[in-house]
Amino acid sequence: MSMLSRRQFVQASAFAAAGLLAGCGSSGGDAAPAADASEYTLVNEGKLTCISNLFFPPFESMNEATGEPEGFDIDVSKSLAEHMGLEVNWLPSQDFDTLVPTIKNGGKADVAIAGMTITDKRKEEVDMSDPYVDSNQSIVVKAGSSETAETLDDASKTIAVQGGTTGADWADENLPNATKKRLSTIIDAMSGVQSGLYDAVVCDLPVSRYQIKMSYSDLEIIEEIPTGEQYGIAVSKDNPGLTAAINAALAEMETDGSMDAIEAEWFGSAL
Repeated sequence: MSMLSRRQFVQASAFAAAGLLAGCGSSGGDAAPAADASEYTLVNEGKLTCISNLFFPPFESMNEATGEPEGFDIDVSKSLAEHMGLEVNWLPSQDFDTLVPTIKNGGKADVAIAGMTITDKRKEEVDMSDPYVDSNQSIVVKAGSSETAETLDDASKTIAVQGGTTGADWADENLPNATKKRLSTIIDAMSGVQSGLYDAVVCDLPVSRYQIKMSYSDLEIIEEIPTGEQYGIAVSKDNPGLTAAINAALAEMETDGSMDAIEAEWFGSAL
């Protein structure tokens, strides 16, 4: 059996959820709505409060001119909120490895939208929405370097990663002999490779492609790693109604063209 694409998965999940809800509808045959505001709680009434590490372009970054967050995930959050009849509220940036604990503990933010891969480990701590982006990993070095994955797996080499990411996990598992330098942002990692401080960076492929195109033309990807990852939105396990509402909104965004428009804005075309 062939694997479903992200779009097919989201749409299939929405149809399945709709079927279940219809089965619970009134005897008159009217299906119940997927989720409404009475079925979930919010930190601030009428607002979807979001957290992320805001230094992960093109998914999230800070606009230097306005001081406001921007990026693919920022636009996704705005569209989600609009589809849910809410306003969006972004909190200040925090380290990536603190996002899941913050959502798990509750009280500060409703969701983490952060280019976050859905993993079994994270799902033990929080609920994850249906996937909305497909991703792989990559290894980035200075352009013209003779480095390979094999030469980098050496005690003399230092690999930069963003702490708490699946890129860091991949480097730990596949480059065990190299020294790993865990950093707060992927920008610090890319800049460190550019300056020669680190030998390579392992990070999400959509991010490395964008960074090289926009800011680091003197770096190159030497390996694209087919990890088959998918990004999801983290929600507290104590708030399943919010997860359901987000999944319904994601499905609507797929079918009404909203997601395609956001993808075209940040990646040049629908993914």
